[in-house]
Amino acid sequence: MKDTRTINTLNNLIETCKDGEYGFKASADHAVDPQIKSLFMSRAEDCRRAAAELQTIVMQQGGKPEDSGTATGAAHRGWVAVKGTLAGYTDLAMLEETERGEDAALARYRSALKDDLPADIRSVVEAQMQGVQRNHDQIRALRDQHKAAAH
Repeated sequence: MKDTRTINTLNNLIETCKDGEYGFKASADHAVDPQIKSLFMSRAEDCRRAAAELQTIVMQQGGKPEDSGTATGAAHRGWVAVKGTLAGYTDLAMLEETERGEDAALARYRSALKDDLPADIRSVVEAQMQGVQRNHDQIRALRDQHKAAAH
């Protein structure tokens, strides 16, 4: 028997991961600092792996896994491009925007964990959320360093 509620929750998280992958790739394309560019590419790969892990679980649950991001994510990616153009694609602007994206991802993971997920799936979601939190904290720390250096 398919657990459509769990599948829907996981598909929402797959969209979140895809949004992160696209957002980090777009930000990496515009980053100047090689360390930040490398960080963004690494985070994009983390998001890709997380999505693949969730897609496998959705298939195991008998569902059809999501394979793209959300409309909000597309707008977010578009916003990265617009903001980048206006701000001259500064690394600080990219760090601020990716932090915002990670804020949204954390909120979606927290929401998913409010659902009644099977224990084995819950542990995967919790582990992924810890990764999102680490990404967020690392990006915020870099953003703060760039802000301090700019003053």
